[in-house]
Amino acid sequence: MAILRCNKCGHVAEAPTDRIGASIDCPACANPVPVYDTVLFVRKVLQQYFAQQDEIKRLRAAQAPAAAGSSQPGAAARLATLDIHNTDHLASEEWHLQIVNWFQRRQIQVHPSLEAVNTTGFFDEIAVEIGDNYGLLGDVVEKIRWGQQKDVPHFSLKLGERSQKDGQAINAFCKRLYDHTFLAKYFYQKQDKIGRATIQSAPAIRSFFAGEWLEWFALMKLLAFFQQKEGPFSCTRNLSVVFPNEDLHELDVFFLVDGNTPICVECKTGEFRQDIDKYLKLRKRLGIDRSQFILCCTGLTDEQATGLSGMYELTFVNPTGLSAHIAKLF
Repeated sequence: MAILRCNKCGHVAEAPTDRIGASIDCPACANPVPVYDTVLFVRKVLQQYFAQQDEIKRLRAAQAPAAAGSSQPGAAARLATLDIHNTDHLASEEWHLQIVNWFQRRQIQVHPSLEAVNTTGFFDEIAVEIGDNYGLLGDVVEKIRWGQQKDVPHFSLKLGERSQKDGQAINAFCKRLYDHTFLAKYFYQKQDKIGRATIQSAPAIRSFFAGEWLEWFALMKLLAFFQQKEGPFSCTRNLSVVFPNEDLHELDVFFLVDGNTPICVECKTGEFRQDIDKYLKLRKRLGIDRSQFILCCTGLTDEQATGLSGMYELTFVNPTGLSAHIAKLF
């Protein structure tokens, strides 16, 4: 299918498909007009339409007296007292406004996932516990993920093979997973010192253990850091990015500090080596400094993270090193 639109008289009509990319005379006024592929033409029109809709939302939010956002007086004070582990304050268009504007100034369209920063559930607390204690709890996470991938609904933990302190900590963690419905069942056989669990099949829980927990961990660690700094910032998770050539990407965790300084954290709980070139190109397209474009990867030692950061124009950290790196930047 092909289409033409005359810029002189406004006439719109179908056109011969074999003339796509060429010009023909307008049927109404004979003015030479280009012929477009119909799907491409409609896509471009919709792109402009959504851009205008986003601009209208931005202007309305800026005019609203109660518009939220880090640029409003007193916003930093409100954030300082906010319970970041139990709030839907961040799940609003107003909270994401500065991030949307930052990308629009670079001719990049973004579509925030508002609920991805709603912390009224238990994903954030469990994620922080896993990330802070990954050396101890990582085996539990991997058993759950493996069971989900292989459709094996049950697993057991031989806690008697652990030190008494570690066994108690893992058992308590599994009980919390059960209490918060991350496990469908959990039972500890005290005499044999074996924990037996049934995996939760709900899609949100599957996604969490498949790797989303690390995104929550990175989000909450940076939230806690910038809340303590008491300066203006905005943040988001699972941000859909559309470049001018219509390339699509999703950013795991994105922060904008003082309305101008971006921090992008990409989270990898599995293999990451094949994606290094992709992230290098993405960082350059976004125009973010290498120190502010971070790959947070489980399984990396501090030495490996330092070595990889020296090899590539990216910053590599493990979960333990994420907060330390952010502290160096600010």
